[in-house]
Amino acid sequence: MGKLFLVPTPIGNLDDMTFRAIKTLNEVDLILAEDTRNSGKLLKHFEITTQMHSHHMHNEHKTVENLVQRMQAGETIALISDAGTPAISDPGFLLTRACVENGIEVECLPGATAFVPALVNSGLPNDKFVFEGFLPDKKGRQTRFLALAEETRTMIFYVSPHKLNKTLAEYIQYFGEDRRVSVSREISKLHEETVRGTAVEVLQHFETKPAKGEIVICVAGKSMK
Repeated sequence: MGKLFLVPTPIGNLDDMTFRAIKTLNEVDLILAEDTRNSGKLLKHFEITTQMHSHHMHNEHKTVENLVQRMQAGETIALISDAGTPAISDPGFLLTRACVENGIEVECLPGATAFVPALVNSGLPNDKFVFEGFLPDKKGRQTRFLALAEETRTMIFYVSPHKLNKTLAEYIQYFGEDRRVSVSREISKLHEETVRGTAVEVLQHFETKPAKGEIVICVAGKSMK
């Protein structure tokens, strides 16, 4: 019986790649990558020559059965995403579930995940939190916000730059203008920035300085006082 390795990759700074991740990617029989062009650059940088196949949200439903059969036959496979830990707002869940259901061992290596440094750096309570990832664009978005308006834990969202101001305005609408917010962007990269304040203050900041890059938002939960 083979094995599935879930291998985190850097979200920006290549120095965040772990020795164990490099060793694993060198030793497995096959690497599954969300985007082989992006991952090809990463593998070349670390001189990893393992065979690589594409595995993304558009083909994962079709390839899972074959991949399970290959691992049942003894192959070891590593799954990587473009950045961060597989299955966190990226492909990985379907293959992991299939392995578990078929008795194939799954091992997830520790490593880069964007929301962890954003949460710790936010200054908001992090003893309890809820990860929301990307909210629905249209259908179900208002319903989700109405439910989260009563959430008392710190909430974590992934947001694309062109939707940041709209999302901040929605926080004001559903959570109130004084709700504490922390926006972290370009984590571990050259232009890393964290902006903290009320929802109104943070929105005003990005209205004058449009955001670029990958963004994680942490929002304080509803006060019980």
